Amino acid sequence: MELTSKQRAHLKSLANSIDPIFQVGKSSLTPEFTESVADAFNTRELIKIAVLKNCADDPRVIADMVADRTHATVVQVIGKKIILYKRDKKNPKIVLPR
Repeated sequence: MELTSKQRAHLKSLANSIDPIFQVGKSSLTPEFTESVADAFNTRELIKIAVLKNCADDPRVIADMVADRTHATVVQVIGKKIILYKRDKKNPKIVLPR
């Protein structure tokens, strides 16, 4: 899903108030981590992930891999924080501007 700049800005403003619910550490991306993120998209549409200092991988690469594996969209990667969005097909809670 490709986001417009207006939609991306809206999602960034919503993400400001949420805390990271996942952390990527030394072991980087594992199948269990990816599965946990995919499960989290069952209850929420916007997820923030923190990349810890002991992780050697680039946060942008991690964001792209997680988004690809979970069929989500990367909203933003800023520093060591990743924001992902995946629209709920049955009951969308976030209404994106046109």
